[in-house]
Amino acid sequence: MNFDQFGRRSITADELADQLYRRPDLDLSAFLVIDPEVYNQSCQQLHLDLIRLTKYQPSDASVEDFDLEHQSTWFMPDEYKNMDIAAWILGQCSGAAELQRCGEELLMYQERNLFPLLCYLKYLVDTMNAHRIVWGVGRGSSVASFVLYKIGVHRINSLYYDLDIREFLKDSL
Repeated sequence: MNFDQFGRRSITADELADQLYRRPDLDLSAFLVIDPEVYNQSCQQLHLDLIRLTKYQPSDASVEDFDLEHQSTWFMPDEYKNMDIAAWILGQCSGAAELQRCGEELLMYQERNLFPLLCYLKYLVDTMNAHRIVWGVGRGSSVASFVLYKIGVHRINSLYYDLDIREFLKDSL
């Protein structure tokens, strides 16, 4: 199994067959297969009503262009896709220090075109809360983000602990 520069997993038909021996209930639609032709042709010739394998297609797009193109395929209700996430986050602030910190972070998120990701995280947190799904308190450098704390991604108040947002949003611009 290989991963390309976009994090897409590709697998050969032989590797997929090995996986199917271990897990016969495996969802074949989740795989991008390097050489699916023999399997797909066999299904067609035998008139089998089986899922066809998806062929892995390499791309020469930049990671940024790939991300922008695929953000539109995220499963997320329109109310979240169209929300003004910056206004919502700023509306959660109490006091000048929180407003200042969120404003600074939001500018950093905006510079990196991450507002759609913040909208998705808001949707994910709301969905997990609605279904009473428990997740961790916080982990890694993400706890340095006060914006993620306000959304509910983690429970570490980075403003209280004076954590630097640059620990999470590294200067890669």
